[in-house]
Amino acid sequence: MSGIALGPDGLPRCWWGVSALDYLEYHDREWGRPVRDDRGMYERLTLEAFQSGLSWLTILRKRDNFRAAFAAFDPHRVARFGDDDRARLLSDAGIVRNRAKIDAAIANAAAVAAMEDAGESLAELVWAHAPSPPAPAPEPGQIAAETPESRALARELKRRGFRFVGPTTVYSTMQACGVVNDHLAGCCVRDAVERDRIARGSSRGDGG
Repeated sequence: MSGIALGPDGLPRCWWGVSALDYLEYHDREWGRPVRDDRGMYERLTLEAFQSGLSWLTILRKRDNFRAAFAAFDPHRVARFGDDDRARLLSDAGIVRNRAKIDAAIANAAAVAAMEDAGESLAELVWAHAPSPPAPAPEPGQIAAETPESRALARELKRRGFRFVGPTTVYSTMQACGVVNDHLAGCCVRDAVERDRIARGSSRGDGG
């Protein structure tokens, strides 16, 4: 359960992308596609932190609830959440009711807002830690849980006041946002994801 598997259309994909129907569209259309905006990056970082210790399928199925609960992941709005909002979130069965993770999501929103107020960008900080040169397509069993780049980024995020940003959570975010392309060699969407990453990077003049 760590290699290539055929999807319902007969095309080869990363095994997890066909392990549940909910995964198929996420695998094909989102995972590894480049995210370049702070709201999108904050959402992925928040969801990856909530996933810690749980199945990603659980988070994916609750994603719309998370968006409703966290003001569509607008960091400036979430940064203003107070005690009433914390109580609301802790009583919301549609999300993961974990006090430490909720507090971290609010603290991280404040950190993103502070960066933006200072003329900085969370997305740009994350992309600054992309490996260079990009790693080749991984073979089954070769995908790391963390990397030197994710450890460096985790340290930098913690320095800026972010919580629940260990190197494994950070690497999962890097994978989800296209900072790395960890679709396996032979996956039918890997090349399309790589083209998307190059195109998005070229449009910003940074090469992806």
